Amino acid sequence: MQLEPIIPFEPKKGDQIPVKDDWLAQIKWDGVRILTYFDGHQTRLFNRKKRERTRTYPELIDVKRYCAADSVILDGEVIALGHDGKPSFQTVMKRDGIRRMDRVSQMVSHVPVIYMIFDVIFVNGQWIHQRPLQERMDILSDIVNPQEDVQLVPSHHDGETLFEVVKQQGMEGIVAKKKDSTYDIGQKKDSWLKIKNYQDVYAVIGGFTTRSGTINALLLGLYDREGNLWYVGHAGTGKLSRADWQALTDVLKPLQTGERPFINRPERFRDAVWIEPRVTARIQFMNWTHNRTLRQPSIQAFVAVPPEECTLDQ
Repeated sequence: MQLEPIIPFEPKKGDQIPVKDDWLAQIKWDGVRILTYFDGHQTRLFNRKKRERTRTYPELIDVKRYCAADSVILDGEVIALGHDGKPSFQTVMKRDGIRRMDRVSQMVSHVPVIYMIFDVIFVNGQWIHQRPLQERMDILSDIVNPQEDVQLVPSHHDGETLFEVVKQQGMEGIVAKKKDSTYDIGQKKDSWLKIKNYQDVYAVIGGFTTRSGTINALLLGLYDREGNLWYVGHAGTGKLSRADWQALTDVLKPLQTGERPFINRPERFRDAVWIEPRVTARIQFMNWTHNRTLRQPSIQAFVAVPPEECTLDQ
């Protein structure tokens, strides 16, 4: 029996941390959502969009190494640590963004990953997604044998204290979950709430500015429901090295076009070079301004998200 990939359950955005006893809290890891499907014979890995990642993370394929179940679907995040020892989305994207599979073996040692498991949906031939979260977590503890590269996500009863620790460490945020919550496949409900230390968005690049022939800032856009691309800000800071900026220059310059892709007029447009909106990035920002632009946007990583998925209502 081959297990078919599902759309995972997603938390809703929350502004306040629940303080009642029927909630628990977990760290929101700055990684890539990966579900592991093991039918007893074959292992396959898929991301939240049901795109296969089996060959991308070969170190996770031997499920029996870290899980005692005869068959199982596990849900978690694959993370990679940056130079500061903290989870880094830019670093993990060096693995998740691999398109040449002949480079995977090299990257396994160059960018090691850790699988942070937080839920189980199917075990030993039975679907258990409608059982309460606390019961599923107890099952997880019974079947998963943590390894250096495979860990169970710890749960905390004091979400406010956990969030303060997360803020002090500059991490992404927390997810608060009701202890009796079911795992509603393909849905997004407020029985799980993500409370972020900062906000992020996937944006498409519609232009750039240069200094001495090298790109030094990107003009960012998001699509509305009618397919119009709206300029939402420009970013010249983030986790890019000088070599990254030069490599980006080589990628974006061939996409130059004489037409502005944005429906509205961007700031600093006189110096801008317009490009076809094909390349996407994950952008971290503080909040939205009254002009509907991003405040203090910062480039985190370039991603394989299709441009049409970079929407205002994402």
